Amino acid sequence: MKKRYWGLLVLVLAGVVAYAAGVRVALPGRDFDPAPLIAKARQYDPLIERDRFGVPHISGKRDADVAFGMGYAHSEDDFATIVDAVLTTRGRAAETKGKDAAIGDYLVRLFRVWEKVAAGYETQVTPEARAVMQGYADGVNLYAAQHPGLVPAGVIPLSGRDVAAGTIFRGPFFYGLDKVLKSITEKKPERDTSPPKGSNGIAVAPSRSSDGATRLLVNSHQPYEGPVAWYEAVLDSGEGWHVAGGFFPGSPFMLHGHNANLGWASTVNKADLSDVYRLKTDPAKPGQYFFDGKWRAFEKSVATFRVKIFGPILWTVNRDVLWSVHGPVFETDHGTYALSYAGEHEVRQPNQYMAMNKARSLEEWRAAMAMQALPSINFIYADDRGNIGYLSNGQFPVRKDGVDWQGTLPGDRPDLLWTQRVPFAQLPQLWNPKAGYVFNSNNNPLIATDPADNIKPENLGRNFGLQTNMTNRAHRVLETYALDTSITPEEFDTYKYDLAYSDQSVLAGLIKQALAYDAKGNADLAAAQTILKSWDRRTDTANRGAALAVLMGEPIGRALEMGEPTPPLRPALDSAIAHLKKHFGRLDPEWGQVNRLRRGTVDLPISGGPDVYRAVYGKKQDDGTLTANGGDTFVMFVTWDKAGKLSSRSIHQFGSATMDAKSPHYADQAKLFVQLKTKPVLFNRADLKGQIERSYHPGR
Repeated sequence: MKKRYWGLLVLVLAGVVAYAAGVRVALPGRDFDPAPLIAKARQYDPLIERDRFGVPHISGKRDADVAFGMGYAHSEDDFATIVDAVLTTRGRAAETKGKDAAIGDYLVRLFRVWEKVAAGYETQVTPEARAVMQGYADGVNLYAAQHPGLVPAGVIPLSGRDVAAGTIFRGPFFYGLDKVLKSITEKKPERDTSPPKGSNGIAVAPSRSSDGATRLLVNSHQPYEGPVAWYEAVLDSGEGWHVAGGFFPGSPFMLHGHNANLGWASTVNKADLSDVYRLKTDPAKPGQYFFDGKWRAFEKSVATFRVKIFGPILWTVNRDVLWSVHGPVFETDHGTYALSYAGEHEVRQPNQYMAMNKARSLEEWRAAMAMQALPSINFIYADDRGNIGYLSNGQFPVRKDGVDWQGTLPGDRPDLLWTQRVPFAQLPQLWNPKAGYVFNSNNNPLIATDPADNIKPENLGRNFGLQTNMTNRAHRVLETYALDTSITPEEFDTYKYDLAYSDQSVLAGLIKQALAYDAKGNADLAAAQTILKSWDRRTDTANRGAALAVLMGEPIGRALEMGEPTPPLRPALDSAIAHLKKHFGRLDPEWGQVNRLRRGTVDLPISGGPDVYRAVYGKKQDDGTLTANGGDTFVMFVTWDKAGKLSSRSIHQFGSATMDAKSPHYADQAKLFVQLKTKPVLFNRADLKGQIERSYHPGR
């Protein structure tokens, strides 16, 4: 009785405090009426067929029918992540996740995501794309109506505008805008020159294939879970939308994969797609900044959002939001800065993705890319006619010569504003090179094929700010695919699953440095040097040198990735030695003992490592092992034979039911994944014969 009284008192006091201080008590439970959502679902008629791996194959007469089915199937497998994505793009993530998510809620308002949607959704987004996004949203709504106990307050109903907002908000972060924001808010702004993490794409033309086929590798490296984790599906509409590939939670568009005639792989590029300006302000002129010879008032609004404190208690936060003629403004202890960035004024991404999905030829696909609605991303292209190509895409501004665009710019000069965009024809791109292959592994875009065929820097603008790095994966392409002038189907796969570090890699350089240390009187260091000296730079599960080398190199590699000061090597080596002795009792355990793929009750050794072509990034566990949490995820091999006939294979690190632990497809692909095996995609209806596990019409 005493405990019950105390609990009631706490609730009463919380209510009093909430009333007095502007704190809100979040009440659990459904806050929507399922009936109209169920009724609206009858407007759609998709067929969902799950194959024996649980992958949804969704068909319908209209694109909207298929999108509805996609939203429903996606919700069946990953509803919680879709909910998280919606809360994030609505600027409400902090209501459930607390203060760590508050910065994202603020950025939604600072970047004017919903103002862009309000201004451009009806006028700049095509009716076709709007119908697809609304169909997807209605599919999610039906699932929520049927499972109200899974739905937090403030989420349902979704609309097509939610889908558009997610695409708008997410895009700029792929080229590293988050690191630019960090540099502004935490220190004196400086350009981040670190290479981005992962992704591979390669296309091989008939001239370089032993059998005259055209081949495409789709191999983006993403987190294993979360809002940018891959989900596999096959869509087939009577209106010509027939695709297979990877999708993100909350989006109906195939982001990389293939249709019947063509396909593409996506990799992150790291071009200079943002500029930071230092603004001149004066305490005597509050709310103003100096530009073009006169003082101007900031555009200003107030961002109001709620932050979870504990339990159901929410704190209401109000923050000023400022903009200058350049873009969003940041007030810091070391100055006031404004930001211009690619994607800042863009809402047309859904149009471009839809056009890419439906393109049937190189000409149509390039016309879609010429929309220039996507802020960034490299694309590796291949098609049934033997065409291949590489495009380093970006909304590059036309920049004035003679200016250090890599530094912080003076904010008072109108000649430094972004007013024009580099046209599509002038972007870095390469089509059908004589060498018969193109690739990208997050490396310098001017190295994409044989040297004689590479993009020439003199043919590009001088102020693109293209990245100049070479990843280990890029080096290994040049040491595998590039040295083979007649690539067999088996060799194409073997090179993809390459497990080695190049002698040109950062890790190889660190090993040379470690071997130079004086080990006199230090038995552990001497033993470590012996292991490192004899290591073959491979990451097979049975390898006994990989654990020491990878653990030693991980802090340096992570610092390079995050754009942080590189830590000294010796402490990293000493830490790796101590870690292995403590947890494994030796410095050379088999790599598979350390590197693990875990999912529910599944616990398997996995080959590969950071920046290896078979990329695997792991998180340290209390027992000393690494649990893989990113890198290779959804991988697709696409082939058009010399007659143009399509076949494709894929694999996912876990399974189709990405978050449903009760499903038989929660981890049913994991064993194949660690064995470097694939499964058929079953692109056409005829391929599904005898492979269907379940067939149903949602909402009927």
